[in-house]
Amino acid sequence: MLCNFWLTVNAHCRYCGENLICTNCYACRNNAFSNWWAIFYVLTTKKQRCWPLSSLLEVKNLDFSWGSNKVLDKINISIRPNQLVSILGVNGVGKTTLLKCLNRILVPQRGSVEVLSKNISELDLPSVSKLISYVPQTVLSNFAMDVFDVVLLGRRPHIAWNISEQDRDKVSQTLNLFNFQDFAFRSFNQLSGGEKQRAIIAKAVAQDPSIFLMDEPTSDLDLKNQIDVMQKIKELISNSGSSKSAIIATHDINIAARFSDYIFLLDSGKIKAEGIPEEVLTSKNIADVFGVDCGILPKTDSEPLRIFIRDSVILNEREIKDEK
Repeated sequence: MLCNFWLTVNAHCRYCGENLICTNCYACRNNAFSNWWAIFYVLTTKKQRCWPLSSLLEVKNLDFSWGSNKVLDKINISIRPNQLVSILGVNGVGKTTLLKCLNRILVPQRGSVEVLSKNISELDLPSVSKLISYVPQTVLSNFAMDVFDVVLLGRRPHIAWNISEQDRDKVSQTLNLFNFQDFAFRSFNQLSGGEKQRAIIAKAVAQDPSIFLMDEPTSDLDLKNQIDVMQKIKELISNSGSSKSAIIATHDINIAARFSDYIFLLDSGKIKAEGIPEEVLTSKNIADVFGVDCGILPKTDSEPLRIFIRDSVILNEREIKDEK
């Protein structure tokens, strides 16, 4: 209602060109217009610029250890709006641990995690759940309920008392988005592993957060559904009006190369390289981190960057040293 009112007075932001009550601006995303002081601010600064939303998530000097075993060391990450970000690395390097630190499942020994400039350590869990959704690597739970109700669980942070029609509509829209509407009233326990994974991804999307954290979201999917799910996630954050981004931990280098806007390459608990796929996914970086000899097919107007394994698949330590 307030947003419609300001549309009538034609107050626009010089940064994004939208009405001041929008999703593109720092002030709007932080609910700065929910009090009378903020209304006074808009009245007195009509047609003045508001604060741009430069990043959705900031990780600063994050350390995490299991006892004496340091898993993450001085991790610094900045995620901008509308980015699909991949985290790559070998098994046990700390990808899952990092995602859990971002979601307050684990508490880092040092450093901070901020979403929309809010330190998540200072928020209660319902508030964190409104900002961040999480798709785990393995679906451990068997839900004795229909798929529709499983996806509806994603709306829990937004439900004050009763489930609203808006909540049900959001679930239906999400199921349609992933072409999963025919499964809505099937028992979750009767689904295959890949179908369960798609349902859990739909649950995370129905949660409507600012940040999607997804741990190996395509690991149980066939090739067609891998591409379909990643395309839908990419479209979702690209068309979100600067309000959403996704962070995906994956082993699939070609999935990361095809869909990522930005990649972090983890090695020995540290960020070895970061940047756009063409900068990070080099033969040398892949050999250093994964120990495989690969070739790179450059990105073209019609084809994404592609990586293929050469005949000599595994490099020994001496060969890796020689290449350095």
